[in-house]
Amino acid sequence: MAMQAPASSLARAPAAPLRSSFSAPWSVRMPAPARRRVARAATAARITMRVASKQAYICRDCGYIYNDRTPFDKLSDSYFCPVCGAPKRRFRAYQPAVSKNANATDARKARKEQLKKDEAIGQALPIAIAVGVIALVGLYFYLNSAYN
Repeated sequence: MAMQAPASSLARAPAAPLRSSFSAPWSVRMPAPARRRVARAATAARITMRVASKQAYICRDCGYIYNDRTPFDKLSDSYFCPVCGAPKRRFRAYQPAVSKNANATDARKARKEQLKKDEAIGQALPIAIAVGVIALVGLYFYLNSAYN
């Protein structure tokens, strides 16, 4: 013999799901330890992403170091150096640790001089190799003609 609900209770729809008198209202929610684990996983991923994107880039023209939160690769191609106006393609990866005053005028000037020295050595290297090859060829012909 099934019990039927009174007609007055059928007229209004229940706003919330029916609960028994034995269940507490907080038992329907997710338990707190499970929520903490989810929150820890989300923050761990966020911290990992920040650490992975901490690559500094240096402007070859003026020595300015780009070290913002936005990864350099995600910047638009129309990005320009805020100091000298060089385009994004004039930046290269910078390995040494970056301090807070990395973009101070004196520090930038010192880095610019070092960059110029490094690039000058790189430009002179092919010339030095060519001169060395010519000297070896000349030495070969001299020794070949002197001892034949």
